[in-house]
Amino acid sequence: MNRPFDLEERTFLFAKDCRCYIQKLPKTISNIEDGKQLIRSSGSVGANYIEANEKLGDKDFLFRAKISRKEAKESKYWIRLLHEMNLEFHEISKPLLEESEELRKILSTIISKSN
Repeated sequence: MNRPFDLEERTFLFAKDCRCYIQKLPKTISNIEDGKQLIRSSGSVGANYIEANEKLGDKDFLFRAKISRKEAKESKYWIRLLHEMNLEFHEISKPLLEESEELRKILSTIISKSN
């Protein structure tokens, strides 16, 4: 799968793909509630990364980048939960699980190189 090099665009596509996934799931109480959480956290990955790039200083950059990484980890949690509860949609959720982990690793590298 070709992913954009621009991390702002990549995080945008991740949030969009998470929303497309949620739209396909059955409308059970747990899917709706877990889906809401995934919508929040997946969108927050990119939003906080954009904020980090508009930094007010090095401390602000690190703070925002760490929040972005935290939201990527949280997104992985919600995707994993939805993944386990909706076995018939694994072909959609598996790449999202992989992407959430890749984004976490990328953000971890950015944070460690910024220290």
